[in-house]
Amino acid sequence: MYQLPLHQFESQPTPFYYYDLDLLADTLNKVKQLIAGKPYVVHYAVKANSNPVILQQIAASGLGADLVSGGEMKVALQAGFHARHMMFAGVGKTDEEINLGLDNDIACFNVESVPELEVINSLADARGRVARIAIRVNPDIDAHTHSYITTGTADNKFGIDIESLPQVVELAHSLPNIELLGLHFHLGSQITLMEPYRMLCERINSLLDYFESRNVRFKMIDVGGGLGVDYVHPDASPMAPFEAFFDTFNQHLHLREGQQLHFELGRAIVAQCGSLITRVVFVKENRNKRFVILDAGMTQLVRPALYQAHHLVQNLSAPVDAPTATYDVVGPVCESSDVFAHDEVLPVTSRGNIIAIRSAGAYGEVMASQYNMRPLPPALFSR
Repeated sequence: MYQLPLHQFESQPTPFYYYDLDLLADTLNKVKQLIAGKPYVVHYAVKANSNPVILQQIAASGLGADLVSGGEMKVALQAGFHARHMMFAGVGKTDEEINLGLDNDIACFNVESVPELEVINSLADARGRVARIAIRVNPDIDAHTHSYITTGTADNKFGIDIESLPQVVELAHSLPNIELLGLHFHLGSQITLMEPYRMLCERINSLLDYFESRNVRFKMIDVGGGLGVDYVHPDASPMAPFEAFFDTFNQHLHLREGQQLHFELGRAIVAQCGSLITRVVFVKENRNKRFVILDAGMTQLVRPALYQAHHLVQNLSAPVDAPTATYDVVGPVCESSDVFAHDEVLPVTSRGNIIAIRSAGAYGEVMASQYNMRPLPPALFSR
């Protein structure tokens, strides 16, 4: 059971992000324990949280990096991730970003279109290099998550459709400055059911059988990430269901001899170790609602406004046995979507109370903005 240290927060100006680095260490150790002895490689998805302290701890643990921009590549290198453990994804890689990857000799570009494949070949030729790539395949599997974070259906912009894959594989093999390592997949984000992953295993097995029948073999398969966390009970479930996740692939994916399986986990690594700590500015009532108005809002945590996501809201100042009331918990930004929770049952809340918005370690600080000219909050750490 992980609990937040209220005594450390009372003297701190709010809002700020708080990270429990001990929980992060426990999470990293759990992942490494579960993949030990298997041909599995885990890359941390830098887009989930790029705080330098967080990145340095993850890099020191030995995980690789999953990148979606040149900027992420630069901060990952600065944090200590080795370039040969970097996977670079994204549908819109610029020439500058591709050249940055080539110059640093990164492990792999996850290629999402024929035009991208041809550009990487051309840029690699100009530098006298061979670019290692994986082809991102759109498996057309619905992960049953929010439409904004689904990436693996035929309606999404990501990847190459399965019907075109044989021709793209043939093209990749024909290009002189391309080394095709394998296939890459990613279903989406905040996936809490294992069934989509099992379906992905079946799709990959069929593809491997198809290509092997044509004497095409791949050194690696990358199944992406997307593993969800428990936003409702972060203290009782401080880690994502890693055992079930890895076991699904262990049981259902038929890797070939010598083949590596790569994963790209972001939210599952960092979400639960982070919280947004904020104070109550006002408690306001009208004829229909009670509002708890905080000094943090969508500029510090945009997920509720963007995805209609719900994070656990805790009044850290209230006694355990305090009476409760129902509130809308809102921020100060001049937008009606600046709402953390509707009809949230909390201990009776007063001006000055310290509130924690939990599970904010992923897509909190990294997506913060200065809209309304609100300053970016600092980060505090457990040690």
